[in-house]
Amino acid sequence: MALFFDQSWYDARLAERGLSRTVLAAVAGMTGEELALAYKDQRELTAAQVAAFAELLGVPLAEAARRAGVGAHAAAPPGEAPSLERRVATLEARVAALEAELARLKARSRSS
Repeated sequence: MALFFDQSWYDARLAERGLSRTVLAAVAGMTGEELALAYKDQRELTAAQVAAFAELLGVPLAEAARRAGVGAHAAAPPGEAPSLERRVATLEARVAALEAELARLKARSRSS
């Protein structure tokens, strides 16, 4: 089990999908600064954030949790469900991140 955030693994998964750390942060409801701290093992991640990472990257939750330096048990505490407001906020952040990424990709394709 990884004890520290596996930066190179996360960056490689993002690169495979043509995504940035900004998108990763946004889908998890984090700021870029918060994600940077997590990358440096200076900020703990919530279960919802690790789950958002796994979903975005298309990897199993246990793998995302292990590579984030947390155990799978910490990533999915039994009986803990996010509030409706938190789920809506998370979805809104994901939509905003996806829209921003689409705009970036369209701009890049126009300049090519």
